[in-house]
Amino acid sequence: MSEPEVMPARELTTTTAPDGLVTLTHIIYALHAVAVVVGIASGAATVLGSFVGGLPSIVAVILNYVKRSDVRGTWLDSHFSWQIRTFWYAAAWIVAFYVLFFTVVGIPIALVVGIGATLWVVYRVARGWIALNNRTTLPY
Repeated sequence: MSEPEVMPARELTTTTAPDGLVTLTHIIYALHAVAVVVGIASGAATVLGSFVGGLPSIVAVILNYVKRSDVRGTWLDSHFSWQIRTFWYAAAWIVAFYVLFFTVVGIPIALVVGIGATLWVVYRVARGWIALNNRTTLPY
């Protein structure tokens, strides 16, 4: 009997990415940043809502999924994964926020979750964009 074939883990290569894809990745970070700034300008409690439900971030994550196959095998692949995970984890955090907020006991916890998730989103957008400017990969 033969051993089952083990599929190798997704390998990150440092293949050079076309400049057009680098520019697109900058645009995607800019769209996420616009969503964060709009949320901050309209009040700290809405940063998560602006990030997850705002048109700039929705367009950004759609672009991530549409162009993801183009960046496979390049150093930009880590940025696309980073951006997609940031969006979906923020969506999960906002669901947790609202579930906790609608229970009287959970309101203080919801506020901590909301503030923490907001800071986390700002950090993820900033760190990702800085890494892109430095042409470095991000952790998966």
